[in-house]
Amino acid sequence: MSDTPERPEPSARPDPPERPDFSAVPLFPLPSVVLFPRAVLPLHIFEERYKAMTADALDGPRQVAMALLKPGWEKDYYQKPPIEPVVCVGTILSHEKLPDGKYNFLLQGHARARITREVTAQGKPYRVARLEPLPDSNELEIDLEDERRRLLRLFRPTLLGATPVGRQFLSLLTGGARTADIVDLLAFNYIDDVRLKQSLLEETDVRTRARRAAEALESARTTLQLATLPEGTDPAWN
Repeated sequence: MSDTPERPEPSARPDPPERPDFSAVPLFPLPSVVLFPRAVLPLHIFEERYKAMTADALDGPRQVAMALLKPGWEKDYYQKPPIEPVVCVGTILSHEKLPDGKYNFLLQGHARARITREVTAQGKPYRVARLEPLPDSNELEIDLEDERRRLLRLFRPTLLGATPVGRQFLSLLTGGARTADIVDLLAFNYIDDVRLKQSLLEETDVRTRARRAAEALESARTTLQLATLPEGTDPAWN
C-alpha cells in the first residue's frame, strides 16, 4: 500500500458522482492514510481481500471508502479492527491490473461520510458499510475572507510559495477555487499528523477547518521555511 499523495493541479476539482449510492460501500481501512475530498491517492493493492474489493469496485460504481484504523489495530488487523466512524469516499480514476493479480489505482476523494452501520456482504472477504454523507457548513466565500487571507500569508515566496507545489496552492488561493476545497488539499498534502488529519476530515464547519489547518501550518512555520530554502541559503537571511 502507498500513502504518497498526488500533488494537486490548480483546476483539479472533480465532479462528484450524481446521487452516489452509499447503501453498501467497500471499506479500505489503513493505519496511516487519511483521504480528503478532491485529493488523489495512489494505492498498491496486494492482499487477497482487497484485490477482490478492487475487482468488485471496478465492476460497479468504482467507489471505495478510505477509513482510518484506530490505535491498537495490529492485534486484530486480519479480522475487524476498530475504525474511525468518519471516512472519505473516493472514486477510482484509473487502474492497472498486474500479471500476479495485484492492482495499482488512483483514488480521488469526493465526499465525507459517516458510517451508520457495517453490513453483511454475502461472500465478500472485505468490509462493507452503509454511509451517510456529511455536507459542509459555513462555506459562503464572503464569510471565509479572513481565513483565506491567513492562508495566503503562508504561501508568500519566502515560505511555502517558494516550492512548485506551493505555487500551485498560491494559484488556487488567488483564483476561483473554493476555500473548502483548498483546505482539504492543504490538509492532505502538508499535514503529517494522522490524528490531526482525521479530526480535520471529521470537521464539517469550513471556517473552523480552515482556521485549524492554518494553525497547524503556522505552528510548523520554521520547519516549513527551512524546507523551502534553496540549497546553500543561510536561514538567517530570512
